[in-house]
Amino acid sequence: MKLTADSLPRHLAAGLKPLYVIHGDAQLLALEAADSIRAAARSAGYTEREVFTADKDFRWAELRNSAQSLSLFADRKVIDLRIPTGKPGTEGGQALQEHCAQLTPDVLTLITLPRLDKSASSSKWFTALEQHGVTIAADDIPRNALPAWIANRLQRHGQSADRETLEFLADQVEGNLLAAWQEIQKLSLLYPAEALSFEQVKDAVMDVARYDVFKLAEAMLTGNSARYTRILDGLRAEGTATVLILWALTEEVRTLVKLLSGVQRGGNLASLMKDARVWGNRQESVGNAVRRIRLSQAEVALRHAARLDKVIKGLRSGDVWDELLQLGLRFAKA
Repeated sequence: MKLTADSLPRHLAAGLKPLYVIHGDAQLLALEAADSIRAAARSAGYTEREVFTADKDFRWAELRNSAQSLSLFADRKVIDLRIPTGKPGTEGGQALQEHCAQLTPDVLTLITLPRLDKSASSSKWFTALEQHGVTIAADDIPRNALPAWIANRLQRHGQSADRETLEFLADQVEGNLLAAWQEIQKLSLLYPAEALSFEQVKDAVMDVARYDVFKLAEAMLTGNSARYTRILDGLRAEGTATVLILWALTEEVRTLVKLLSGVQRGGNLASLMKDARVWGNRQESVGNAVRRIRLSQAEVALRHAARLDKVIKGLRSGDVWDELLQLGLRFAKA
């Protein structure tokens, strides 16, 4: 059974299953989901809890031993297993498959994983977890869905805001859901349960956005010039290396050239994306660019990136940050 973080409370109210697996890179959503499962387990009489972290020194026999033994003072227990790398290895993968085959109602297993790559998500051990348990995807909230997510969280405190205010708040906390939730809690303490004005939010909220080169590339592909400019300014203020920024942008432009060339030859975009290893949320932003950009424009952008590489290396004169800005704005104008 697959669930989202939002649908988990309704599921838990209907009864517990013996195995839960949380995976994803949204720390806030993963923490909330785990807390909800543990709270439901305590209410259902799971009074004992053992926590294991599967690092390089972890002995997987401990998982088997824990599942087979209950203390004298508890009829039910929770096994809380964290796998920080998302890669249990050969021994761990086998242990997880064996554990799935021996689940009992007296032992509730909660497994926490980071965001999984394609090889991990299609592995035998994860397939076994999906087949025998409940998986909860704690995926980061994409930028276009963030205002609605914030509105929903504000509503829990009886507060609301107009679209402009929600967009502003989303800009301030982009890429950092934990900070977003902290800001929402702060607003609930500062102001009563009513509609919030833009000025109230602006005065209360700090700029806690976590800028990164991949979000910059996403803004470039979607042609969002305002977002691209804001993130680029944030990267500059944080001292991010220009060579890293150019690498992220150039990789996307190369991918775009490859896809546009394939489409021009009559290829199927979905198949071309799969071959180019464009998965998940990237498909939306890359697909947006494919629909907006012509092959000739993408090739010009690639030549622009090559010139910019020489500027960074000191082989050509120019303002690196201005050139990075122009490279991104090229896609907004297309």
